[in-house]
Formats: sequence, structure tokens, C-alpha cells
Amino acid sequence: MGAWAQSDFVKGADISSLTEQEAHGVKFHDKAGQERECMSLLKDYQLNAVRLRVWVNPRGGWCGQDDVLKKALRAKALGMDVMLCFHYGDWWADPAKQPIPASWLGHSYKQMKKDLAQHTREVISLLKNNGVTPRWVQVGNETSNGMLWNVKRGPNGWELKDENGNTTITDDMGHIKTHPKEYAGFIRAGYDAVKKVSPESIVIIHLDNGFDPNLYDYNLGTVLRYGGKFDMIGMSLYPYWAMESKKEPTAEKTITDCMANLRRVAKKFGKDVMIVETGFEVDEAHPEVMEAGKEQLARIIREARLETDGRCRGVFYWEPQILPGGYKLGAFDRQGTPTAIMDGFVE
Repeated sequence: MGAWAQSDFVKGADISSLTEQEAHGVKFHDKAGQERECMSLLKDYQLNAVRLRVWVNPRGGWCGQDDVLKKALRAKALGMDVMLCFHYGDWWADPAKQPIPASWLGHSYKQMKKDLAQHTREVISLLKNNGVTPRWVQVGNETSNGMLWNVKRGPNGWELKDENGNTTITDDMGHIKTHPKEYAGFIRAGYDAVKKVSPESIVIIHLDNGFDPNLYDYNLGTVLRYGGKFDMIGMSLYPYWAMESKKEPTAEKTITDCMANLRRVAKKFGKDVMIVETGFEVDEAHPEVMEAGKEQLARIIREARLETDGRCRGVFYWEPQILPGGYKLGAFDRQGTPTAIMDGFVE
């Protein structure tokens, strides 16, 4: 067991959109048709933790610090642990884009490290002052290509792509390929900020494509080479997207490769690992699709718990409560009721 291994295996869910859904009138129900509060419904499926994304100055306030506090307090009241996921942006950050917050634009590297640290301390202090200590804190979201770098975006906020499907980077301040030292410096600034106000919180660095050993060796090696720090490694594991992008041939092989990489990086870097994002397709017209998702989720949890020498500390599902429509990989149906996928959590 690693120095940061916990005595229990964590099953969790990112439920960051929940308050916005509720504000738009979304209701949730158990399989008996009873209306239920969403987090308590998730507990029925043995979930014991929530993950909450943090945006700096988001439109409408959703996933801003006050909204994060409301969700964290609800989770605490139910006895659930809290993971914070700092995007260090006003909106989505992922491998394709890591948009610099509007209020930080034009700042020097030195100043941006201060901005990042202050934002981190402010949000964690707000939670702690209200009785919630985050058990884990992610410094960045899927920072596979670094953090705090801009791409050209359209009026809707999404990145613009050329005819070859490539984006144009407009500010590569923290891009791992052009500014590896700065990227590692941002990770270190986040780590130090967390430890200053919440030394007991476990700091996670999070990359996508958990099946890709080269990504993890390159990124984590770069961070450590330039003085970055982290306590735990976070992975995304999405068989659906791995197959969609033709990086993996089947869901089963995606899971097999991810588990092999998980064991390998835990040993190589001497850190525990968490699968901080996963998800499976909801297709109400084809129940067998959800049954397959249930089996894949159950396999991930079983192998993560039993076949990693105790190094994988848990599995989080990304936004299971999202209803079908815009996003395919939730775990609830259009009536706000858990599908068969959620049964994959129950051991």
C-alpha cells in the first residue's frame, strides 16, 4: 500500500451539473418511481464520494465557488467525501484546450502562478471555513497537454478547428510541449497552495487516456523533472471515446490496457492512482448497451479494487445524473431514473 493509501475503496461520481439541472426543473426518481434527492439516490448504489469541478468566474455562477460550496455541504450532510477538480478556467478545460481565465489574461508567468495559488486557497478556505475539508484536490483537469494555454475560439466559446481538425494555439503559456517548465511550475503552485490551507488533502494530477503509457511517462516525468509535485495520479478511462477515436479496438481491451498502465505507473512513480472519470453509453432503445456498460463498470471496480496491489484507491463516474440528449455517457434515463449501468457499482 502506498503512503497515501486509504483503508477503504472509494466509489464516487462527479455531480457538478446537479444544481444547474435542479434549477432547470430536472427531477430524479428511484426505480420504484419515488422522487429522490440525487446524491442520496447515488448512495443507494454504494457511492460514498462526490467530485466537484471549480471554475474561476463562470457564466451564471455554476461551478463557481459559491455553487461548489452548496454542493459540498449537501455531500457532507450525507456523509460523503468531496473531491475538488480545479479547471483553472472560466469554462471547460480538457486536453484540447486549457483556457486562461479572462481575469488572468495578459499576466506574466510569475503573476499567473500567484493567481492560480490565490484561487486555489480561496476556494478551499471557503469550504473549510464552512466545515468541509476536501479529501482530494485535483490541480487541473486532464492536463495531458499542460494547463493554462489558449486556443482560438468562436462566439459560442468552443475551440475553432481548421479543415484538418486542428486548433490554433493563441497563448501557449503552460503548454507541455513548448513550456514544460512553466506547466510543472503551475502544478507545483497548485500543490503548494493546497497544502498551505489543507495539508491533509491529497493532491491529484489528472490525465486522460488511462490506457496510454507513453502519455503518463512523458507528462508525469516532465512534471517531476521541473519540480512539480503530486500525491496521487488521476486517470480518465472511457472505452467509448477510445474506440470512437480508434485508439483502442474494443471496450475490453481499453480496460485491460488501462489496468496494466495503472499498475505500471503506480510502481514507476511510487504513487497511488484513482480513476477519476469513467462513463458508459446510455441507449434506451437498446437495453443491451446499458447491460454491457454495467458489466464494464463492474469489471473496472472489481479489478481496481482487487488486482492493483491496493494502489488504485477508487473509481469516479463522470456526471451519471446527466439525462440523455446532449451527452451520451451518463447513467440515468430521460425520466431521471438510474439505468442498469448504475448496478455496476453494487458489489
